[in-house]
Amino acid sequence: MGQKINPLGFRLGTTQDHYSRWFAQPKNYSEGLQEDQKIRNCITNYVQKKMKDSSDVKGIARIEIKKKMDLIQIIIYMGFPKPLIENGTRGIEELRMNLQKDLNCVNRKLNIAITRIKKPYGNSTILAEFIALQLKNRISFRKAMKQAIQLSKGANTKGIKIQIAGRLDGNELARIQLIRKGRVPLQTIRAKMDYCAYTVRTIYGVFGIKIWIFLGEE
Repeated sequence: MGQKINPLGFRLGTTQDHYSRWFAQPKNYSEGLQEDQKIRNCITNYVQKKMKDSSDVKGIARIEIKKKMDLIQIIIYMGFPKPLIENGTRGIEELRMNLQKDLNCVNRKLNIAITRIKKPYGNSTILAEFIALQLKNRISFRKAMKQAIQLSKGANTKGIKIQIAGRLDGNELARIQLIRKGRVPLQTIRAKMDYCAYTVRTIYGVFGIKIWIFLGEE
């Protein structure tokens, strides 16, 4: 059962909370959902634009959105927030202007906050992005997976499982490679899990990366 459902959705209401929190009438729900997607895409594109000349991990772990009648509050959790804070509040103000332009929100205020993650490589999304960069640089997938596990050890994780699917090392036939270290309980609802499914395009084709990180029990 634990392998047939998203590990985060499986634990909603226990150890996991929604990334978007707002209320809308059924007829307006689709508009709110599209607005959330615009916000996430705008933030991701802005950070990518800021780091287009850099080969480092961009480090966006997650984006939480809270909406009220006249306010949209956005909390960006980042492992490496330098692109947005290197010039004081200039980066955040520029991002706010881009969001207001894309959303066309005249009657609502935008409040953007950045939270830095103390141990970024304990987050599945940042770790998946690290592996993706290694694969793009044509580093062996086995070496990339082992490096990711070593980085996660520094974040004091209880267990980790990494799965990569695609034409590994340029082989003609696509296959799935999996590595696990420590304890990763998939069916225990009280277990606090961090999960990510990440897609990366390389010269060998599209690779799919999945990471499960066990953070402990509540």
